[in-house]
Amino acid sequence: MLMSMTSRPLRSGQWFGADGRNGFIHRSWMRNQGFADDVFDGRPVIGIATTWSELTPCNAHLRELAESVKRGIWESGGLPLEFPAMSLGEPLMRPTTMLYRNLLAMEAEELIRANPLDGVVLLSGCDKTTPGLLMGAASVDLPTLLITGGPMLNGKFRGQDIGSGTAVWRFTEDLRAGRVTAADCAEAEVCMSRSRGHCMTMGTASTMACVTEALGVQLPGAAAVPAVDSRRYALAHAAGRRIVDMVDQDQRLSMVLTREAFENAIRVNAAIGGSTNAVVHLLAIAGRVGVPLSLEDFDTLTGDVPMLVNLMPSGTYLMEDFAYAGGVPAVMAEIAPLLHLDQITVSGKSVADNIDGVQCWNRQVIGTLAEPFQPAGSGTVVLRGSLAPSGAVLKVSAASAHLLTHTGPALVFDRIEEYAVAADDPDLDVTPDTVIVVRNAGPRGYPGFPEVGNVPMPRRLLAAGITDMVRISDARMSGTGYGTCVLHAAPEASVGGPLALVRTGDLVRLDVPTRRLDLLVDEAELAERRSAWQPPRPVADRGWVRLYSEHVQQADQGADLDFLVGGSGSAVPRHSH
Repeated sequence: MLMSMTSRPLRSGQWFGADGRNGFIHRSWMRNQGFADDVFDGRPVIGIATTWSELTPCNAHLRELAESVKRGIWESGGLPLEFPAMSLGEPLMRPTTMLYRNLLAMEAEELIRANPLDGVVLLSGCDKTTPGLLMGAASVDLPTLLITGGPMLNGKFRGQDIGSGTAVWRFTEDLRAGRVTAADCAEAEVCMSRSRGHCMTMGTASTMACVTEALGVQLPGAAAVPAVDSRRYALAHAAGRRIVDMVDQDQRLSMVLTREAFENAIRVNAAIGGSTNAVVHLLAIAGRVGVPLSLEDFDTLTGDVPMLVNLMPSGTYLMEDFAYAGGVPAVMAEIAPLLHLDQITVSGKSVADNIDGVQCWNRQVIGTLAEPFQPAGSGTVVLRGSLAPSGAVLKVSAASAHLLTHTGPALVFDRIEEYAVAADDPDLDVTPDTVIVVRNAGPRGYPGFPEVGNVPMPRRLLAAGITDMVRISDARMSGTGYGTCVLHAAPEASVGGPLALVRTGDLVRLDVPTRRLDLLVDEAELAERRSAWQPPRPVADRGWVRLYSEHVQQADQGADLDFLVGGSGSAVPRHSH
């Protein structure tokens, strides 16, 4: 067997350093790509998992980013080998990319384990590609470093900045209300998406980029740099160098993804005004590495964390501005007293070292602890009560203050499609006090847990100048969305959760200060309704959707598949010939 260039045997040596027939096969077929003899001399083999796809606009530039990673790996004495992983594009995939996040995680895990890899760089961008890749890699636990593709440049429309996603919801609501024309919307489409990259609001893509940097699995500053900025490629180059060092040091992903790292990420998510989707993804990632994390942590750990970052949808600015203001390192430096500063990161340094000397360059974009953009408690809160005994979430900064304590009659819809028709009915029996309830949109019921929780306002209320009302569902909401939307109600309606028992006219009480969400119907009546409830028919009888539906966990557990929780490690499988 060839000797490793590191101080210990490497996994790849059991492929490329093997004697006899198997070694011959492994090396010979790789040579058809024109590799020189000495690339099989025992150097670390680094996989570059890319979710590049032209069907995923946010990730369509990742092939170029991979070339920068390769350059760094070659320079540091490694052998880079790029491979594709399932790409999940929010703009095009139906019924929802969340249906396939766990499939990407499964594929990534098996590809990493089955191949001669000593370490891996993950290239992601769009919402579910980041957590999906990280979940899969966590279950293998090799040295791993993540690079997100970066946000688009700010949208520019008629002299104003517009943000991806957030502008979509506003323009389409204005169109329904007659405040803008179809021609205006067509012009805005081009102006909003004017460069490569993912959403430039603090939507889920940007949130997960920031959260993974806070977790310590991205290099400092990597989350916010625009996709088309040359510094994005310089970071990828540096990442290629760093992953080889991580293999040499055997710095595995589990050394980075500790309980302390997750606490840092949860607090940073609150400080940046991050998406509610971060809750589901962080719970799932933690489950892969055996870190105890609960839904309640997202409330109890953030009660003293103010929102510092003034970005859409909760604020004014966009990710390009955030990058120039200092990005995630500037936020972490500002909330340093609330963080675990000795936590190690993929840079090889601690959080304290990473943020040492970091400054903020624009206090309009990133506030201070003393003068935050919004006070503590403005992030994601966890609600419980008779309508969501396992929990629900609400993003306070995206909600209307006057609705945070509210009681009103329910108007119930079993399918989002039914509500979409009713919402445009000018005679819909609805008032500003009405509580819209849309159910059967959870992990199992849709299937796949779609982003339909920020349901559109009824046209009748929009015409009257009403722009928000309480909306409750077992669905998710796009991180670019806004409104007083209670999300992730668990257990979901399709498994018999209380949401399945609500009837139009029932009183529903939302009380954010006390973290309550209750259905004001007496227990005897609910028991009668429960005995009459029938579970819906299975959504599929074959394939991935059937497997998903039979094994997906509820939202409060991260919506992973029950048999994927944990990991199988990186042991080399039996040979194939």
